[in-house]
Amino acid sequence: MAPDMLSLTQLVAEELAVPVQAGVSEFASHIAAQFNGAARAVLFYGSCLRSEQLQGEMLDFYLIVSDYKTAYDKSWLAKWNRRLPPNVFPFQHNGIIAKVAVLSESDFHDLNRPAASAVSVWARFAQPSRLVWCADETARQSAIMAISGAAPTLLNAALAFVEREVDILDLWQSGFQMTYSAELRAERKDRPSSVMAFDPERYGRFGIAALNHTRIAHKMRGDRILLLPDVDGKIAQEKNRWPGLRRRGKLLTIARLAKAAFTYAGGIDYLAWKINRHAGTQIVIQPWQRKWPLVAALFLVPKLWAKGAVR
Repeated sequence: MAPDMLSLTQLVAEELAVPVQAGVSEFASHIAAQFNGAARAVLFYGSCLRSEQLQGEMLDFYLIVSDYKTAYDKSWLAKWNRRLPPNVFPFQHNGIIAKVAVLSESDFHDLNRPAASAVSVWARFAQPSRLVWCADETARQSAIMAISGAAPTLLNAALAFVEREVDILDLWQSGFQMTYSAELRAERKDRPSSVMAFDPERYGRFGIAALNHTRIAHKMRGDRILLLPDVDGKIAQEKNRWPGLRRRGKLLTIARLAKAAFTYAGGIDYLAWKINRHAGTQIVIQPWQRKWPLVAALFLVPKLWAKGAVR
């Protein structure tokens, strides 16, 4: 079968199976072993996947678990993972550091689809990722099916704001710009372009396949997408939900930072590192801020937002 004829699930399965550096797979196995036999899959994504640089960087993993009750020894961690997913934890293994977000299989599936209450999961998994550990074939198939919802969700959202016709790569860029605006992000404004520059051909292939699963009516004209009349109101429906998604996304970011003050050791230092790295700021965390990270986060984020360091 020609590459441009592959189904979306086939493309996702092939991409997830691309080999990674041995250190990443070993790290993933170490992470999976810490969660009481509840681990189902570990996914590697983000800037370190694109750069293949591990030393001196913080890797990004998602750990998918069968259920939160089994995964945790402490019931309050399970409760907060259900109420405000994901929980995020720091990990270190063989000199490499990472942050690990934890979701159940059920939440991971739902948060990659249009009905998700926020953009954070499907915006990330519309981008490349690797399945670097899984419990069994059933877990692998579950991850493939969950991630197969991400790209159609992003592109459908972007289609709602197309005036008439758009190039497929421009549609991806619009989608990423929309999702970045729906969270508090420390990245620079050119971040969506730099994400796509990693492999524009990949976005072309995935875009063609994903557009077969979008709700908004359109037709392909070569590499361009032509919007069709909105006879069923899908465009209006998508446009109407975005103001709420943006507001909720900003509030959820702040709520997750507050939660991380209790669940993520050194979370305030990570926040400063992340913002300094992406926004070019020189934030220095004071001793009192480490002692009272929740208070520090509640003061720090609005200040940085006003300065434009996060958006």
